[in-house]
Amino acid sequence: MISQKEISLFFFPLMLNVQLMSVSHSIINGALAREPDPVTSLAAFSVAMILHLFVASPSYQNHTVTIAMVRDRRSLVGTLVFILAIASWVSLMLGLLVYSPLGDWVLKRLLGVEGEIARGVRQALELLIFLPFFTGLRGLFQGLVIRARRTSLVSFATGVRIGALALGLLFAGRWFSGVALAAFSLIFCIAVETALMGWFALRARLPYVEGEGRSIREVFRFAFPLAFSSGLQQAIPLLISAILGRLPDAALALAAFGVIRGFVFLLAGPLRNLQQAHLTLVKCEADDKALVRFFWKVSVGTGLLMALIAYPLSRPVLGALMGLDEAMRSYIALPMAVCSVFPLLYGGSNLLRGLFAARHRTGLLGRITLYKVGYLLLCWALLSLVPLPVPGVALALFLLLSAELIELHYLRRHKPSGPLG
Repeated sequence: MISQKEISLFFFPLMLNVQLMSVSHSIINGALAREPDPVTSLAAFSVAMILHLFVASPSYQNHTVTIAMVRDRRSLVGTLVFILAIASWVSLMLGLLVYSPLGDWVLKRLLGVEGEIARGVRQALELLIFLPFFTGLRGLFQGLVIRARRTSLVSFATGVRIGALALGLLFAGRWFSGVALAAFSLIFCIAVETALMGWFALRARLPYVEGEGRSIREVFRFAFPLAFSSGLQQAIPLLISAILGRLPDAALALAAFGVIRGFVFLLAGPLRNLQQAHLTLVKCEADDKALVRFFWKVSVGTGLLMALIAYPLSRPVLGALMGLDEAMRSYIALPMAVCSVFPLLYGGSNLLRGLFAARHRTGLLGRITLYKVGYLLLCWALLSLVPLPVPGVALALFLLLSAELIELHYLRRHKPSGPLG
């Protein structure tokens, strides 16, 4: 049976990696909060990142696909072909959002965003068009390094990314400002991280056995449902933003939701690595039970930390560090405290996703995400007919948490039985 120490040595560098990635988004939010028009800048960058995450999300399962599929040169080539195909598609879609009438329809009709916020969104997306190739290759390199159980190298590369981001924000201000500066600095730091991960992947020692890998067709058959599920997953914040964009307090609600999502991603985001932990470490039922115990410890701890930031640590973290004024801190305090349950829901779902991926039952993962999107569309329709007199950010967090609860319940009901390994 795998020990808690072994799980910790594998998981915590990945947890640190996600938190460092989140720090980069929080640093950008902190820089935008000090702009002359912080609400507009924060709202525009929040919408731009939600759109980018939605369009680019099919590539965010690349490390999971690599861990599950790559066993020899043939499967490595198949995985690389899949990654480049997805990156090309994502870049094309981002270009359409920037340069075609599709962007006007999405921003104005779908999201209800106009004026300076809409212009800021286009500015950011124009610079992010080539980012999917960097994030796609980064996922491939990370998967190879994770499979070699060298997870500390992943965290190290992300730490370097933070330094590169700081340099970008410091020196690129000569040519960019506002959301454009934020987008350029994000691309620059991810490009540096990708190059470093490529170097680490070349030096990773993996037990390749020719003939054990999958063909290009088999890789696509396994990976496409994961990419589909990942894309639909990002439709959730997109739909929530669309609902918020039509409320009376739209600008404030969008800005607050962007800040809260940044902290949710910072604290609960690392629990998505429970998928990789299950795929890499779990070989028997005893290993599975050990990983479940580990999940409970980490999810409860991160939930408590989120509650502390919402209230006792609000002034030093949200005020001094993030630059949020008293009004904004009061506005997001209770919703952020309520989000302390999110790590339990999100972590439980990702633990089960690892189990389904290990059994190659990826089709079901796409199905449940489709159900979540359908649920939010239904809520959108009902709220259009019967508006609720509640703050926009409170409504956003209710939708986010209830959608995650639906997924967890569905995956638990359909949990596969039988021996592991």
